[in-house]
Amino acid sequence: MGSFDVPEIDYTRYTNRQLAAVPLAVLAVALAILGGWYLAFGMPVDAGIEFAGGTELTIETEADESEIEAAFEEEPSSVQSVQAEADQYIVQFTSPDSEALTDQAEANLGGGDVVQQTSSVSPSFAAQAQQTALLGLAVAFVGMSIIAFLLFRTFVPSIAIVASAFSDLVIPLAFMNIVGIELTLGTVAALLLLIGYSVDSDILLNNHVLRRTGDFYESTYRAMRTGVTMTVTSMVAMLVMAISGYIFGVELLASVGIILFVGLAADLMNTYMLNLSLLRWYKFKGVAR
Repeated sequence: MGSFDVPEIDYTRYTNRQLAAVPLAVLAVALAILGGWYLAFGMPVDAGIEFAGGTELTIETEADESEIEAAFEEEPSSVQSVQAEADQYIVQFTSPDSEALTDQAEANLGGGDVVQQTSSVSPSFAAQAQQTALLGLAVAFVGMSIIAFLLFRTFVPSIAIVASAFSDLVIPLAFMNIVGIELTLGTVAALLLLIGYSVDSDILLNNHVLRRTGDFYESTYRAMRTGVTMTVTSMVAMLVMAISGYIFGVELLASVGIILFVGLAADLMNTYMLNLSLLRWYKFKGVAR
């Protein structure tokens, strides 16, 4: 069986500013993307029908995507082929009028058995669900911040955890816009997982450096042997899940896998560059700059 060896990085070659520059630059780009999206579309991330309202039809037809789009009076917001079923498509609309859309599908795409499944969400219910999901993310983030301050009771190590977790959340959100992944209940669950994972890896590093005996760099490497191995293993698992979801046409599984893979990659960067630079500044009180 193969083994994964964590390389021992010579951090003395880099100043704190050099270490922090890369993750801060990536965070700035991510914030710019989210800000641009908000100015252009009114939301920092595209919302799925659970949060925006609309109708989703699962149809089975021999028609191609262009014929499916032409079969409806309203232009579909998306038409996606189900990989596991050659003639099955998931068609989404912004309109919540599922009955009219079903009638149009049956009239123009081959009869009464063309629509396999229908789901519809009203705009008012979607807005309420959106508020609840965003509140859940906010509560999770605030709760994580409080735990960090209670554990270390000092400003710099605690704020390092909070800053790293914030970046771990923002970067995948911006990536979702780039690749066209919508904000849904499933992707919100993935973001909540990232908050918990970020806290775990950052606390692991802080605990080794601040509370265990040994040289700063020795303690850092001990934390990295556990943290990097754990994160890389999880990244491989998420990548396999994303590929499997794509192959079998399970869009949610593929989206969650991609989000977690990107978020875990961001966590590696933020933990062992941004968090570490703040910890080193704190440990040596500005000497190792």
